Amino acid sequence: MYVPCLFKSFFMGGFECSTHRRDDGRRLDLLQSTGHDRWAAEDYATLRRLGLQTVRDGVRWHLVEQQAGHYDWSSFLPMLRAAQQQDVQVIWDLGHYGWPDDIDIWQPAFVERFARFAAAVAQQVRDESDQVPFYVPINEISFWSWAGGEVGYFNPCALDRSLELKHQLVRASIAAIEAIRAIDARARFVLVDPLIHVVPRDKRAASQADAEAYRLSQFQAWDMLAGRQWPGLGGKPEYLDIIGVNFYSNNQWYMGGGTLWRGEPGYRPLVGMLSEIYQRYQRPLCIAETGDEIGRRAAWFRYVCEQVELALQRTIPIEGICYYPILDYPGWVDDRHCSAGLLGFADAQGQRPLYAPLGEELKAQQAYFAEHLLASRQALTS
Repeated sequence: MYVPCLFKSFFMGGFECSTHRRDDGRRLDLLQSTGHDRWAAEDYATLRRLGLQTVRDGVRWHLVEQQAGHYDWSSFLPMLRAAQQQDVQVIWDLGHYGWPDDIDIWQPAFVERFARFAAAVAQQVRDESDQVPFYVPINEISFWSWAGGEVGYFNPCALDRSLELKHQLVRASIAAIEAIRAIDARARFVLVDPLIHVVPRDKRAASQADAEAYRLSQFQAWDMLAGRQWPGLGGKPEYLDIIGVNFYSNNQWYMGGGTLWRGEPGYRPLVGMLSEIYQRYQRPLCIAETGDEIGRRAAWFRYVCEQVELALQRTIPIEGICYYPILDYPGWVDDRHCSAGLLGFADAQGQRPLYAPLGEELKAQQAYFAEHLLASRQALTS
């Protein structure tokens, strides 16, 4: 059995930090709308009490660099320092769907400026902490390319330009990694994208081929970063440091539309998907996002944990499971209350209600994994 060793805690919490503009032009800022930017210290302290000593969080580029080359760290340093004070390890997202308003994402200057921003963040982190830093350069290149470059769901609100946008985001990720390593060679990187499965609705050869081509597209961004596809983008194997996979209950579907739900014929167990991606890249993995809504949260989390345990038994190096988002949040489209988190909205003192069924499941899984991983660790050292 593989024994995780990379992060401060195996179970993690992820703070929703999207900053994109919707197709109507409205800028979202989920750190602000969930109150996490205001209550970061309280949130980190709560998660630490719950045994979540590693978190995902975000640096909001559009706030830090509102003028080219001028960095205002007032939205970031309080969060960075709060994490230090609470002894919480943070994996910092640098590009989570948003960017400053004066940049054209399609131009080479986008890549260059993102790299300078990444280096500036790395310098701030190094100045404030002596811990090994972790970064997600650009979150979900594949999803962003589809949502922003294919169907115009959010910025840059383009149609039929997904491959072009994916190339640009890959270039920016590579440039950011190089810029950060020049500041701090210890830095580690989590390359995050969704894990999906797609099946045809009929047995025709053409339908099966289309579904398989779509399924294989999930690897395209990672392949580009590694230099396996479009090597002119500058990809190299060493850019694939830690692979973060995002997996939700609707990450499997029928070609042409319609979710393939767990329990239906053709649904692929998560352990098989984890095995495939590990065999493809031979890199450490983590579940960078997983979760569900309303009353399904605990059951879904239990399923993911069971599948990860099977993967660990097969010596697949899964380094952690991040429940995401860890806080309830207002919906992207309609501001509805999305009851998806372990914790709800904060009151006037920054206290958040705990969703008890998920809290109980988390506690049970923490105890189970601690017992079994400890036994495995002892077996390895005996």
